[in-house]
Amino acid sequence: MTDTDSQAPEPTDADHAEASFFTYEPGDEPDQEVDRPNHPSTTSQQIRGMLEWIVVAVGALAVALLIKAFLLQAFFIPSGSMLETLQINDRVLVNKLSYRLHDVNRGDVVVFEKPPLASGDINDLIKRVIALPGETLTLVDGEVYINGTRLDEPYILGKLSLPERDIIPNCDGAPGPDRCTIPPGFVFVMGDNRTGSSDSRTFGPIEESSIVGRAFLKVWPITDISFL
Repeated sequence: MTDTDSQAPEPTDADHAEASFFTYEPGDEPDQEVDRPNHPSTTSQQIRGMLEWIVVAVGALAVALLIKAFLLQAFFIPSGSMLETLQINDRVLVNKLSYRLHDVNRGDVVVFEKPPLASGDINDLIKRVIALPGETLTLVDGEVYINGTRLDEPYILGKLSLPERDIIPNCDGAPGPDRCTIPPGFVFVMGDNRTGSSDSRTFGPIEESSIVGRAFLKVWPITDISFL
């Protein structure tokens, strides 16, 4: 091998051009564009936040109205007709779906629309179911008898008082002031405060279709929450 063979070839003009194409001096960097996110203005954020809260509020109101119309509703107790079970100013929760799933039961505390013969300006009344369709209720010496059997009522306050009417209205059979056979589709209701309640002894049995729902929970006062 000769000295000529061991020498590296001289760079050509093309090599100089290629090297200069890929190199540049500091400070000669090309201008670069930086992508920056477009941040919404503070006003736009506030408007969007307000709209979101409006949607949430409207949705919550719609749900509340649906629940009140078809499932649950709270009722205020304005009188002492259900003492001692319910006090004046108590609030109860009523299940409107109960009697779409099962029949009315004796002992249920129910809210119902005021019947035609009831007095007063309160549109929704609350009483306890005492007698069911087809049963004969008799009042004897302050006690309630159903088909001849005395009804045990640990919840009542005071002795039973009879109404001043000659007969209990809207009964089947041969009704009297102390006797009523309940027609089909009706129930007989009384307040637990027997000496301070206007109930079926006065206005007769009520239609089952007029029952709004079953009161199942006392929710006020908060210190006395309990099932009914």
